[in-house]
Amino acid sequence: MTAARSRSGHRYEVKESSVPYRGKIITIRRDLVAMPDGEVSQRDVVVHPGAVGVVALDDSERIIMVHQYRHPIRQPLWELPAGILDIDGEPASVAAARELAEEAGLRARTWSLLVDVFASPGMTDEAFRVFLARDLSEIPPEERYVGVHEEAEMEVARVPIDEAVTRVLDGDITNAMAVIGILAVARARDMGFAKLRTPDVPWPARPRSSG
Repeated sequence: MTAARSRSGHRYEVKESSVPYRGKIITIRRDLVAMPDGEVSQRDVVVHPGAVGVVALDDSERIIMVHQYRHPIRQPLWELPAGILDIDGEPASVAAARELAEEAGLRARTWSLLVDVFASPGMTDEAFRVFLARDLSEIPPEERYVGVHEEAEMEVARVPIDEAVTRVLDGDITNAMAVIGILAVARARDMGFAKLRTPDVPWPARPRSSG
């Protein structure tokens, strides 16, 4: 069994592990873990393949956003173009470009890494990487991806950065990736987009998706 060591030196050894549920995208893993107080405690983990999102800025510094129905909360949300890492071996930057093309009908000439996030580390290993895409161009209609399921009625809009920030603070935009990406790009803009990482830097949370 694997073990991780804390700063105090305690080894969080997994004494036993099982998989009570395996779904189309997620798996539920049940671990019994050695705790610092000597007890062994159960931790249920949602195992997730990871995801990518794109803050795409047009020449007027408007963010490309999509409106998509999300069944777990039974309502549509304003989001960034995004998707799970469901193609084995596909680099995260390539997945991001694919999602931008499929969901927004756009390509980008300039890419940077905006932010890396653990979605909810108390219950899942899901990590997502948000990219900044600029120098956008439209994909010809005849070459565009035709959405299915929820994506069949996806709406696309262009929202100025400051308006998007206001909508986050007003509670109108609540998707976690969108909130993080919008606030991050607003700060990056204020810094002149300096010191952003390249899109292929190592991603410790998903090393097989780096590069």
